Amino acid sequence: MTTQLHPNEDIKARSRFLRGTLAESLADDLTGAFAPADAQISKFHGFYEQDDRDQRQDRLDRRLEPYYSFMLRARLPGGVCTPAQWLVIDEIGRTLANGTLRLTTRQTFQYHGILKRDLKGVIQGINRALIDSIGGCGDVNRNVLCNPNPVESRLHAEAHDWARRISEHLLPKTRAYHELWLDGEQVAGEESEPLYGATYLPRKFKTAVAVPPINDVDVYANDLGFIAIAEAGRLVGFNVLAGGGMGTTHRDTSTYPRLADSLGFLPPEHTLAVAAAVVSVQRDFGNRVERKLARLKYTIETLGLDRFRAEVEERAGVRFEPARPIRFSERGDRYGWVEGHDGRRHLTLFIENGRVIDRPGATMMTGLREIARIHQGDFRITPSQNLIVAGVAPEQADCIETLAREHGLIQDQRSRVRLQGIACVALPTCPQAMAEAERSFPEIVGAVEALIARHGLGDLDLHLRMTGCPNGCARPFLAEVGLVGKAPGRYNLLLGGDDRGTRLNRLYQENLSEAQILDSLDGLLGRYAVEREPDERFGDFVIRAGIVRPVIDPARDFHE
Repeated sequence: MTTQLHPNEDIKARSRFLRGTLAESLADDLTGAFAPADAQISKFHGFYEQDDRDQRQDRLDRRLEPYYSFMLRARLPGGVCTPAQWLVIDEIGRTLANGTLRLTTRQTFQYHGILKRDLKGVIQGINRALIDSIGGCGDVNRNVLCNPNPVESRLHAEAHDWARRISEHLLPKTRAYHELWLDGEQVAGEESEPLYGATYLPRKFKTAVAVPPINDVDVYANDLGFIAIAEAGRLVGFNVLAGGGMGTTHRDTSTYPRLADSLGFLPPEHTLAVAAAVVSVQRDFGNRVERKLARLKYTIETLGLDRFRAEVEERAGVRFEPARPIRFSERGDRYGWVEGHDGRRHLTLFIENGRVIDRPGATMMTGLREIARIHQGDFRITPSQNLIVAGVAPEQADCIETLAREHGLIQDQRSRVRLQGIACVALPTCPQAMAEAERSFPEIVGAVEALIARHGLGDLDLHLRMTGCPNGCARPFLAEVGLVGKAPGRYNLLLGGDDRGTRLNRLYQENLSEAQILDSLDGLLGRYAVEREPDERFGDFVIRAGIVRPVIDPARDFHE
């Protein structure tokens, strides 16, 4: 009996290395959408087809097709761009998208509300600034994260260079992107994908480079992770991780979030070979029947870690050494000014939910444009959806801070729970969303702030994350308090993550309204205020107090 592959596998196999009939779909003026198969292939080119769900019923009632538009996500390894690139990014967002930018948890930017007729203009526009969207989405390696900390600049520069090299090494080789969007010449004769093959990976693949002691990238949440090991401030190699991933499916115990396992240590010269070997093992052994079980974390569970490691070693021609000792002490962005080893200064700006937009009293988009016109360093998008104005000469610091304050980019009265919070886009555009996230999160945070004040907890440092579905784009399963959308206005409440991104949380209560969530947190924070130990974090308290049990083996106990 032949196993029936997932339909996406046939779409990829017939796509002629990601060409499909995208050109025909783009030229079809009778609809704002692409043909269904092309909508799948388009993800490899960096964009998703979406429709405005707020307008669905009204348009259906008027016998109109949904209001289709596209989200495009760029590839920007390590989140670094120049001021000149930022000005181009900004202009395209204002003229060819919905007038905003969104900084993402994948340390890049994305546009929303692009009409089909403007897709080519967007891609060509960012290309002129030497940015592309190849692999921004799709079943390939996506944007490679790197710790954005600019203080240890020498080590960061080395780590970022490896993030960039990994990103380039794991890019698809097809010329389809250049042919379709950049008017490149069509390839004559046979074409191949030496790493990915004709059907690419079974599912998306995420990679991160971390620099201890700060785990800003949530390295254990990635399919592939590299933890920089330094001696005397210089990179000597990486501890390599594999098998992390956040996505799960409600009430399906075969799915679960998972932290990555350690494969061992290797010198930096083997980095690219090992990255390609991990990808090739996932290509050959990943599940192509059930997409919900197709991430690398499930492949490792199926093969077993020892066999997986042996496959990687054989393909890369290396042997891992024992992992070097590492310690993560914190995660999250350090706001305001910090000074690097070279005397240059770095200003981290809070961008709530990553949405760069002009609003009354906070003209952030305009302010960043004004800063980009005078800034002589670079910009760094963080995995927490914020932005660092990095490499500022001391004589420019006052001017840049003045601009930031004038445009609402610096507001001193923000709580730590708000500054640490992350939310995904969710409604109205994400097709996976079951509930609100970005649009509701500021109000939810405000209510939690009130509870914290009520219980006399001061400026409590609490990691709170919210997503509109269990796919986990805001990494809610690593939060001290995670809210995961279940239905309109309903969420699962998860508790027990730590402040270092090294422990999963667990379901505490299911299918709660926002009012019920706040009622539960009210009681929990009340207990925490009375029963906590000195310097004990909330996530640690709920485990010590037995409110939830720690997740030890997610494949077997996450759903208990």
